[in-house]
This record gives sequence, C-alpha cells and structure tokens, in this order.
Amino acid sequence: MQITSAFDSGNIDVVSIEDAANIQLTIRADHNTEKFQWFHFALHGAAGQDCRLNLTNAGSAAYVDGWKDYHAVASYDRETWFRVETEFDGTTLTILHTPERNQVYYAYFAPYTSERHHDLIAACQDDDRVYYQSLGLTPDGQSLDLLRIGSPDEGKKVCWIIARQHPGETMAQWWMEGCLAALLDDADAVSHALLSQCVFYLVPNMNPDGSRRGHLRHNAHGTDLNRAWRQPSLETSPEVFHVRQKMEQTGVDFFLDVHGDEGLPYNFIAGAEGIPSWSEHKQAQLDGFKQALVAASPEFQTEFGYDVDAPGQANLDIGSNFIAQHFDCLSMTLEMPFKDNAALPNPIVGWSPERAAAFAPANLKALLACLQQQLL
Repeated sequence: MQITSAFDSGNIDVVSIEDAANIQLTIRADHNTEKFQWFHFALHGAAGQDCRLNLTNAGSAAYVDGWKDYHAVASYDRETWFRVETEFDGTTLTILHTPERNQVYYAYFAPYTSERHHDLIAACQDDDRVYYQSLGLTPDGQSLDLLRIGSPDEGKKVCWIIARQHPGETMAQWWMEGCLAALLDDADAVSHALLSQCVFYLVPNMNPDGSRRGHLRHNAHGTDLNRAWRQPSLETSPEVFHVRQKMEQTGVDFFLDVHGDEGLPYNFIAGAEGIPSWSEHKQAQLDGFKQALVAASPEFQTEFGYDVDAPGQANLDIGSNFIAQHFDCLSMTLEMPFKDNAALPNPIVGWSPERAAAFAPANLKALLACLQQQLL
C-alpha cells in the first residue's frame, strides 16, 4: 500500500501505513499558520481490504464542530465523488472504507483543481460576451483571473461575484461554474433579463495559491484573504489588493462572496447588518434577496445561519462587510455546507459539486427579483 498527495490540492502526511486496518495520518497546516482541516490524498494498492484511515490530529483542526455528522468523500475517477463511512471520537477522524479498486482518492470535499479552473476560464473566454482580464499575480506567480460578462453602460447595475477566498471551500467554485453556465446560456431567460440590466464581474477563484497548495483558509503567505479587505497589502494579500483596485474603477451595486461552512449543514446568507451605515433600506434589500432565494430553490433556508453582529460591531476586514460599507450596496456572503444539506438530505453524495452548481441559477433568479422589485 501507498498513500500519495503530491498533486494539485493534495494534503496529508503519513505516520504509519503497515496495517490497512490502522493507517495513521495527519493533516498538514496551511503555510505559516497552525490552521488545518482540508485533506486530499490517494490510497494505492488496497483493493478489497477493510481500511481504517485515522486522521489523528483532527481534534485540533480549525473547526472541530465540522467533524460532527461529517462523511468524507471518495472517488475512483476524480469525477464522481461519493460519501463514505466516517467517525470522529473527539480526537481522531476515521474513514472506514473497503476500496473496490487499487487507486482511490479521499478528500474533505470534492476538489476543484487548478486545471479545471484554467479550462473554465478558457471556455468562458470563447463567448463574445465575456471579457477576460488578469488582475495581477499571486505570491506563487499565478494569474488572478477576472471575467466580465456584458458591456458596461450607463444605468446598468454593476454586479460582483467572487468565490473561494478560502481555498478549501471548493463548493464555492463548483457553484461559480454553475453560475457562469447559467449566465452564458443563450436559452436562459433569467440570464437575458439580467444582462440587459447588469454587467457582471466574476472572480471564480480568489485564492489560486492556497487552492493548489491544499490549504483550508490561507494564501501562500498564510494570509486569510477574508480578513484583509480594509487594508489589503501587495506584499501579503495581493489578491484582495488587485480586486479592490478594480472595484474602485467599476463601482459596486451588488456583491456576493461565495463560501462553504464547516459546521452548519445548511445553505444560508450572512448579511452585513453590523456595519456602521446599516439602515432600513439595506435591511429591506437583504430580506428581499433572501425571500426571493427561498422562493427560487428548496435548497435554501433562513432559519439557520450566523448570529447577526450588533449595530456598529461588524468586522470591516471581512469582504462582504467592507464592500457593504465602502460602496453602500447590497453585499452578502453565501455559505454552503461541507456535509449534507439537512433541509434536503441526500446521504449518498451529501452536498455535492452537482448540487452546488445547480443551486447557482437560483441566486441569479433572486437577483433578478430584487431588480424587478427595485431593491437595487
């Protein structure tokens, strides 16, 4: 038997692999930090064996509540991912699986690789409505890719959507793939209506370096990009610096930051209620979007989510809070589960790439509803 992780987004260290029934592993922390939770590795040569893969440092992970009722994902072809039996005893996360083949991949959530990202950008660029721009380079020298859909024009709303500030939250980029497919679908009436009123700026992956390195939350310097918006730095958070610079040029009327939440098994929206300029109008915008999204998809709910910040106490280093305050616009964070959606469970796949992608068009429909109600 062997275990490997020297590939895109791979993350695991092998302690012991002599016994299939007692494989000992640890998750590597993000560079220059002590935080970890994302894992992605391949097991070779164990077909037909009852394997117990023990991630022995799971009890010290960044979000220990994320292991409650959690099931790891596995794949033989890296295309179809399914859930496997997983236990957590407070210290060790144990994956119990009998592989049918001699190579099987395990991950915290279905990976979204750098190569798939490049293919996505290339495919979108083929559409005449898409303008591609590299906003700058990441610390590891990768391009920070922006797609503009539609032409800027007087009276059009400027809509920004970004994903994967936290690289281990790969469901965010699966969602973005579904969003782009819907926006560029010639047969989609919602897309036609939106593009007649809006121009979209989309960053499908805000953190290419952390994605490739197998990080949970940080870029190559160990910076949490979603805590760097008030004072981004070319030295430590160039990704945010470049996006903010572009936003200053375009303005922002609508902002959606797409994430995943380790603990809560629901899709939900986090608003910017605690910013200093919060108002009845901003509350009406937020409520209107959430109500429209409930109507658009049974995958969404409003009962469970984060506690609302007290008035004036919002952390303005967080992207959606900063954007709401700085640009005086509707600005939100969309959170999706690493586990299953408890509001609409599917125990075979849980929350999955396909479900994340299929959920994206409902968010566009909710945006259109807000425009029709003149909330933006």
